[in-house]
Formats: sequence, C-alpha cells, structure tokens
Amino acid sequence: MTFRKIFLSATSLFLIQASAMAIEEPSYQVIDTHEDFEVRRYEPYLVAEVDVNGGFDDAGNSAFRILAGYIFGDNKAAAKMEMTAPVETRSSGKGEKMAMTAPVTATEGDDEGQTTFAFVMERKFTLDTLPVPNDERIRIREVAERIVAVRRYSGRWTQEKYFEHEEALRTALAEANIKINGDPILARYNSPFSIPIFRRNEVMFEINDLNVQRTVSKNGQ
Repeated sequence: MTFRKIFLSATSLFLIQASAMAIEEPSYQVIDTHEDFEVRRYEPYLVAEVDVNGGFDDAGNSAFRILAGYIFGDNKAAAKMEMTAPVETRSSGKGEKMAMTAPVTATEGDDEGQTTFAFVMERKFTLDTLPVPNDERIRIREVAERIVAVRRYSGRWTQEKYFEHEEALRTALAEANIKINGDPILARYNSPFSIPIFRRNEVMFEINDLNVQRTVSKNGQ
C-alpha cells in the first residue's frame, strides 16, 4: 500500500471516529437570543494555520495534509493530538466563498489565490505547551475573545445554501440594529461522512459588544 493510500485511510478513520464521539469545541457563553440567531461570547483559543495557493479544492487538500500531519504527530514532540470542532471557513468577500471538509479554519489571504487554513487546538494546550510543528509553513496563533452572532442550519455544504443563510443573518442583524465587525464565517461541526440532514452548520458574524449582560447558557465543553 502506498503512503498516499495509508494517509488517506488514516485520515478517513480519524474523521469517522471524530464524528462518532463528542469532540471538543471552543468555550463560549450564549449572552442573548433572537428569533433568527443567537449571540455568543467566545473565549480565546489556539489554532494551527497554514497559507496555501490554488483553487479551493486543491488548496484545501494540500492544507489538510499539512495540518493533519501536524495533528498526527509531525511535530517536535511527536505528539498525537485530538481534532476539535467546528470547521470554520472565512471569506473576505474578494473572491469565491469556500466550503470546508475538516476541522479547520480558512481565511482568504491578501494575495490573489492564497488561502489560510487553520485547525483549532485542544483547550488543554497553551502557547507554551503546544507541540512545535516540524513544518515551518505552520503557524500557531491565538484567536482573541470575541462576540459573534450565529445562525444555525442543517443540510449539505453547498455555496447556495450557505449564501442563503448568510444573507438571512445579515438581514436579521440589520433589523436588530447590530453592527457587523468583519467577514462571515461558516462553521461546520460534522465530518464529511455525516448524513446532511443531521449536520450542524452555522453562519457567524463577529459583532461589536452589545448592551447585553444576561448569560443564557454556557456550552458544556
């Protein structure tokens, strides 16, 4: 069996196992609820990210191989780490909106054709304790605390469906007089092997701090 087949088999098994168990998410509090969305305050979390060039499919496959290698033990400590959720896809609005297939964040870069992909790291790690990547293309970064408005939906990972819910969230935020701060994020919590109707997908916008102090709930991660 070739290395590529071994790698793909290991990756598929890893994703199937991840979808079958409760996997870790970044910690957040729900601080307000509306009919079409909820508002969350996320605590800071770490990501491992890499810049790649090319079309989305090719870029995504390349980035996943790089970052999955890091998770599987291609790091200075030879440590294997758990994957987390969600997959986050961020578009700056300059080009094609993107879809993801693994627990990773994607941000369109400043250079045409360049995309930044990031895996969310387990909360047990800090910047000091997270294993150092062997691949110098991988960066470790902390995502700062932020407040986001979130609209949840299920179904397939199509651009049409994503655009539909992104526009619905934009409209709902405008009607609520809530100012958007940044680009939309598509968050996906399931593996590509999951049944679409049971998938948890979310469209998010970072927003300015609100005059909402009431805590409704906290995710149990």
